[in-house]
This record gives sequence, structure tokens and C-alpha cells, in this order.
Amino acid sequence: MPGGGRNTNQPAVPGAARALDQFKYEIANEIGLTSKIQTQGWENMTSRECGSVGGWMTKKMVQMAEQALASQTTTR
Repeated sequence: MPGGGRNTNQPAVPGAARALDQFKYEIANEIGLTSKIQTQGWENMTSRECGSVGGWMTKKMVQMAEQALASQTTTR
């Protein structure tokens, strides 16, 4: 993997990294992975567990975007 296995993804919006990281932990908590992350760290999570967190993050971000679009449409 390029970069020695480190994640080189950058947020599309500068300054959003902290909020996305917090969001990642909120989702992990919702799906019951917080204690495992605290004891083992992200590097020891399975691909399935990390994928679940990413999938739920995506689902929630799409919902937030849809709500924002719907509220813009109704206020015009």
C-alpha cells in the first residue's frame, strides 16, 4: 500500500478532519464498537468492523444532506 499503510485521504472541506473523526467515534459508539476501539485501537479492528463504521457514516451523511436539501426546497 502506498505511504507505508498510512491513510492519506484528505477531507474535501479543509478543517473538517476533526469533525469527521468525532463523527467516526459517534458511529462506532452507536454500533457497539467503542470498548473494542479503546482497548485494541483502530489498527486491530477487522475490515468488516471498519467498513461498518464507514458505511454507517456514509448513510448518516447522505441523510443529513437530504434533510438540508429538503429544508432549502421548502424555504424557497
